[in-house]
Amino acid sequence: MKDNYVIIMAGGVGTRFWPFSRTTNPKQFHDVLGVGKTMIQQTVERFEGVCPKENIYIVTSEEYYDLCKQQMPYLSDDQILLEPSRRNTAPCIGYACYKIASRNPDANIVVAPADHIILKEDEFREKIKIALHFSAKNDVLVTLGIKPTRPDTGYGYIQFMESEGDIKRVRTFTEKPNLEWAVKFIESGEFVWNAGIFIWNVQTIKKSFEMFLPEMAEAFEEIKKDFYSDREAEALKKAYPQCKNISIDNGVMEKAENVFVVLSDIGWSDLGTWKSLYDVSPKDENQNVIDGETLLYDTKNSIIKTPHDRLVVINGLDGYIVAESDNVLMICKKEDEQKVKEFVATAGNKGKEFV
Repeated sequence: MKDNYVIIMAGGVGTRFWPFSRTTNPKQFHDVLGVGKTMIQQTVERFEGVCPKENIYIVTSEEYYDLCKQQMPYLSDDQILLEPSRRNTAPCIGYACYKIASRNPDANIVVAPADHIILKEDEFREKIKIALHFSAKNDVLVTLGIKPTRPDTGYGYIQFMESEGDIKRVRTFTEKPNLEWAVKFIESGEFVWNAGIFIWNVQTIKKSFEMFLPEMAEAFEEIKKDFYSDREAEALKKAYPQCKNISIDNGVMEKAENVFVVLSDIGWSDLGTWKSLYDVSPKDENQNVIDGETLLYDTKNSIIKTPHDRLVVINGLDGYIVAESDNVLMICKKEDEQKVKEFVATAGNKGKEFV
């Protein structure tokens, strides 16, 4: 277990969860589910028994350092990796993997987002351990694939080759398809959702960066002597501009031929939208999800998340999002939630304090 490491990606802003998720305090630092723990705290705890706590690394933006220290005071500064700029997931993963490699060249690494829900945590840990064992023994890149429950157009899909057992060789990756293709994928039985959770040995991922993202590999290789020192932040500022703004999926996973997927049924949601929060939350007799002090009349199929220090009275809504946080109240049809990003852009024009 001492060679196992976990990288948690926690730098995103989560604009689709506005007004609850803000630039200064994004959703991973909130108790979204009302369970007494923030999403990032739940994610860290999920890896208990997978690796020692000192082997957990958070990659985030410089402005979230204080939030990380408040919510995870047991992490050392060496475990909180601060990106000088947001450049998608490949640089953030590359930075963390090269830093870990400089200390432990035998490291086996799990990469996971900070803001996903996993309801079946024991099954999750079991699948992670299977993937860690497989990637430690083989020159492979592994991802978790979620058995789909519906033809969802909001997720990426992984096509696998049929074989015995839960570990399958990956045939193709497809980014968010249209509904027609999503239905075909589900009917074929050859596709799973891409959970964005990756497992590999550090030498394998370094080779992959050298092959597919050589400028990025070179940038991090050049500053390896500065990791775990007071020169690290300055060195990163020189390395990051050399890094392409690209996801790990586009940059590495879709190009590599040694990719495998572990089929998983772990009660997963990426909790990317208000609708996904509605789907996973308990509902009242009128199919409403309520977090706040409310009086509801003739209201159904809605999600209401408002401050507990005020009473909200609602009459006659069906299928709405009612969300209030700080200085913003948003009322929007659930079916129009894709407009939230548009709302954020317009609100930002009114003033930065609204986003």
